[in-house]
Amino acid sequence: METKAKLRHLRIAPRKVRLLIGLVRGMKVQEAIAQMQFSQKDAARPVRKLIESAVANARHNHDMDPESLIIKTAFVDEGKTLKRWTPRAMGRATPIRKRCSHITIVLEGDVIEKKKKVKKEEINKTEVAEEEKALELKK
Repeated sequence: METKAKLRHLRIAPRKVRLLIGLVRGMKVQEAIAQMQFSQKDAARPVRKLIESAVANARHNHDMDPESLIIKTAFVDEGKTLKRWTPRAMGRATPIRKRCSHITIVLEGDVIEKKKKVKKEEINKTEVAEEEKALELKK
């Protein structure tokens, strides 16, 4: 089963984020989080938080086992570009493009099978029914 998480409008250039995303693609989730914790890049913290968010989505929405999760696909798209100007010599100005990123992470893993909880009333009803059948057979 798959689950995904998205981070939009991250104010770090996509080219810089792609370095980290390429590093964790195909890894187990725990290994990827460890890689991000020890990375010196500025994009490491948001990527780590996104991976943790995807794990929480998998656990909460699909009852998936966090130990079995791997990063199936991860990619970075360009977001909006903020256009700014910097002054130059002789009254001119040159543009600066402050780029944003959209990150998507898709996790794949196994679903935990939960045992069905049986209510006490149902157990009592079945026990009573079995006792009544046993009494009828004795008569």
